[in-house]
Amino acid sequence: MAADQTVSPEFAAATGEHQRVEINGNHLAVEVLGPEGAPVIIAHHGAPGLGSRAEPRASFGRLADEYRVVVFDARGSGQSEGKGSYSHEQWAADIDGLRAWIGAERIVMAGGSYGGFMTLEYALRYPDRVEAIVLRDTSPDNSHAHLARENVLASDRVTIDMDKFDRIDAGRVRDDEDLKDCWREILPLYDFVYDPEAVERKAEATPYRYRAHNDAFSLNLPGYDLKPRLHEIVVPTLITVGRTDWITPVSCSEAIADLVPDSEMVVFERSGHSPQIEEAEAWTRTVRGFLHRVCPPTR
Repeated sequence: MAADQTVSPEFAAATGEHQRVEINGNHLAVEVLGPEGAPVIIAHHGAPGLGSRAEPRASFGRLADEYRVVVFDARGSGQSEGKGSYSHEQWAADIDGLRAWIGAERIVMAGGSYGGFMTLEYALRYPDRVEAIVLRDTSPDNSHAHLARENVLASDRVTIDMDKFDRIDAGRVRDDEDLKDCWREILPLYDFVYDPEAVERKAEATPYRYRAHNDAFSLNLPGYDLKPRLHEIVVPTLITVGRTDWITPVSCSEAIADLVPDSEMVVFERSGHSPQIEEAEAWTRTVRGFLHRVCPPTR
């Protein structure tokens, strides 16, 4: 599946604004940060139907002084079109379309949470295109679902409406407003320090696309299990995770580290699901140090 290269990545980098790039029949919102000719990082956001390029832009954008960072709204999320399938196969093909569009033979593939699922999927489906991997707070299979539910029930931070939890967790939300309502319900669980005002700001800032969310959680995740194939990933892999991550706990990252031969794992002790935000300097220093070793900048 080829990409329509009608939009110049050089222009995207120069403007600092998103471009609408046609990839596999969908116009995706894409931003390119960093110098032309530098090693390319493609960073995938989490939470289909909830996530957007804003998070990887903020975190991996810190590396754009030395690397060429591509961030985008996946098909069906953020400001991108949502035609066709929301399967892992299709999302991985879209990543490869972006790789071709930016003109990179090989890339550093990065992602957190569900973006980590897609990072692993891409590395297994397109192994010759990946030079290194950076993961954050993710899982190799769907076992995190029962762990997350246990953590919800055990939480003394807030009392969660389990009907809303079950609807968002199973991909049964009714529309964008219902997705927002369910998302607001579970947001207090994510951060190391609970801030109700921050929760409300996040709920209001999130772009809601319930169809992509429902497909991801009702169709993709029940059969998601990459553990039997993780030994096939032979490129250097950095795994980062927050100590109190409730939805993809440390044990999920440990499972990846145990199965990917050339991997290293760093736990951030004062973070929940987002060490790239909660311990931003330490997380960025860790990622930059890893990349300097395995994919040095060219300038």
